[in-house]
Amino acid sequence: MSDMTQTYDVVVIGGGAAGLAGALALSRARRSVRVIDAGSPRNAPASHVHNYLGREGTPPSELAAVGRKEAAQYGAEIVEGVVTSAEKLPGGAGFRVVQGDGTAVTARRLLVTTGLVDELPPIPGLAERWGQDVLHCPYCHGWEVRDAAIGIVALTPMAVHQALLWRQWSADVTLFLHTGAEPGDEEYEQLAARGIAVVDGEVTGLEVSGDRLTGVRLAGGRVVPREAVVVQPRFTARSGVLDGLGLYGTPLEMGGLTLGTYIAGDPTGATEVPGVWVAGNVASLMEQVIGSAAAGLKAGAAINADLVAEDTRRAVEARRAPFSAEAERQVCEKTLGNRRHGLQETR
Repeated sequence: MSDMTQTYDVVVIGGGAAGLAGALALSRARRSVRVIDAGSPRNAPASHVHNYLGREGTPPSELAAVGRKEAAQYGAEIVEGVVTSAEKLPGGAGFRVVQGDGTAVTARRLLVTTGLVDELPPIPGLAERWGQDVLHCPYCHGWEVRDAAIGIVALTPMAVHQALLWRQWSADVTLFLHTGAEPGDEEYEQLAARGIAVVDGEVTGLEVSGDRLTGVRLAGGRVVPREAVVVQPRFTARSGVLDGLGLYGTPLEMGGLTLGTYIAGDPTGATEVPGVWVAGNVASLMEQVIGSAAAGLKAGAAINADLVAEDTRRAVEARRAPFSAEAERQVCEKTLGNRRHGLQETR
């Protein structure tokens, strides 16, 4: 294992929207920045990014490429690699970050933007269609399946809410109860009022023809024609790299349901470990791409302010040092003089 001699002001772990936005802000602040990106973005299956003002409809890979170029032009160093561990250096001197190839670098501060993993239910065919016509966020994909035949697969008590929400984009919505809870009387009334059909039975797979979703298959063999399917994944923060720093996932609960885990931070992304910030989906499970970029910018500004405070403290200490040394010399000379004077009186 080899250590690089250079210590960066900031190492950014993760090169998505949050990480690159933070790197851009920090490099423009004339900080030395190294971005380590594993190259496995959460939105890789999606064809386009939506609701990103000024970049609406941009493919995720294109947005990332533009972000890398913008950060690099201000001096940010961007490399591909998987970070396997991060640890504190002795005496609060910063952090040591180790990559999978054994390369280690040091940093005064860390910005972790590793995102999350969408854990899908074990229904055959879901993973293969994920991000295409198997969806979860109407704000990300609702327009693209507007007026289509949409199926909601119930997994949690949030299923009725999902069905009512997706009804905004299509009048043809069906709720498959699957393994979810039976709706209450009031919920059934709401579904009926909005023209949402309810189908009993467990979903056992999807029907696909010509690389297009055509239906939902039930345990009894019945196939209900559908053009898009909505599921609620479990959101799990990619936070293993933080274990060595004592930062672990916090459950996100909503209505008594655990939706996933995230790394807690303050409004700027600062964690309970001094010197470590988080931004993007690793810290906010529901955040869309534009929100992750904003969080990265906010964290970058906070990190720079923290470094400015440290730089100032060090500068003050350095300025005081010569005066302290001179004062110490004068005290020593005075003490020595007193001792000599005392010795003469004794004689």
